[in-house]
Amino acid sequence: MITGIVVALPEELSTLTSNKLIKGSSCLISNNVLVIYSGTGPINASSATEYLISQGATKLISWGCAAALSETLKPGDLMLANELISTEESIAVPLKMNANWHLHTKELLSPFVKVHSGCLAESKSIVSSSEHKKQIHINTNAIALDMESIAIAKVANRHTFPFLAIRVIADPVEMNLPLAISKSLNEQGEVSLSKLLLYLANHPAELPGLIRLGLHFKSATKTLKLIAKHIDTVTLFQETQPVDSPININFSL
Repeated sequence: MITGIVVALPEELSTLTSNKLIKGSSCLISNNVLVIYSGTGPINASSATEYLISQGATKLISWGCAAALSETLKPGDLMLANELISTEESIAVPLKMNANWHLHTKELLSPFVKVHSGCLAESKSIVSSSEHKKQIHINTNAIALDMESIAIAKVANRHTFPFLAIRVIADPVEMNLPLAISKSLNEQGEVSLSKLLLYLANHPAELPGLIRLGLHFKSATKTLKLIAKHIDTVTLFQETQPVDSPININFSL
């Protein structure tokens, strides 16, 4: 049984493999684990997930970083979603194995990292302000936010494949992302290094915020690397009984 892992950013990819992939390409990191570098956003994530399935994946993982929406989550904490909040539709996702796979993963990783379970919200773009993050938390009761997990879950649902979201907190809820981030995005919604450096040269006051964000991101990738050491145990989990408890995708916002 092959597990497919969708990764949006090259920095997140490096926590799983030293292979350098171009966007849209994939590689085996073990006999049963296939990783694809999708690029950011739900469209890229959905296409990448369909590709993994075409290559034989029958279990799916969303892997990477997330923004905290609750003060209880700190940079480097692991978020295992047991509910997904969509901005578009309200549907229950009857994915077999979710509940027990989620519990197995939580019990496996809890001795090594701080693990939170809860609701993961979807965003179509980067949420920069602390105020906005807090408002999403109030509206949805979600404790973290990312751009790809729901898209992956929707594809998994169509194929009735098990799904797991493994997301580690990068930016805390009280942090406003530096303006340099939003000013440096390319047409794909990803940070362009050349644009970032140019903006920083003209706005040096942004540097402390970028350093702080970099330290938070380093904490997140450190946790992802630790989790990656256990990825074979996570992915080789086999369901022994039918599971009636789905992971839900709900309407909100």
